[in-house]
Amino acid sequence: MGKKVLVVDDDPDIRMLNKSIVEESGYTPIEAENGEEGLKMAKKEKPDLIILDVLMPKQSGVRLYRELVTDKSLKDIPIILLSGIAKSTFLRSQKALTQFGGAEVPEPEVYLEKPIEAEALANRIKEALG
Repeated sequence: MGKKVLVVDDDPDIRMLNKSIVEESGYTPIEAENGEEGLKMAKKEKPDLIILDVLMPKQSGVRLYRELVTDKSLKDIPIILLSGIAKSTFLRSQKALTQFGGAEVPEPEVYLEKPIEAEALANRIKEALG
């Protein structure tokens, strides 16, 4: 299990499910339960992929995504956004942050809406990691 996948989600059941999918796909899962912890883990562990929830306490996934894609040392890490909110809502929130002085950020390459089948997530993980 060489490549590391950071799973960031405040729901322990979702985190456990996603960690299991990561392991069954042959990768090493690491976890964080909120955006603040997720940023610390990303900087410390330099994962090969991040699976990120959008709605979380202590720094939302909206803000964490923005920080990840604008940080020079983290911006090349692929991100799978996995959320219960629609992609259009996420994009509106990013646009609003940009209008209030934030850096413009790229649209996420992979945005999956919950619930998602385990096999579909496993396939996206494998695609992202080659």
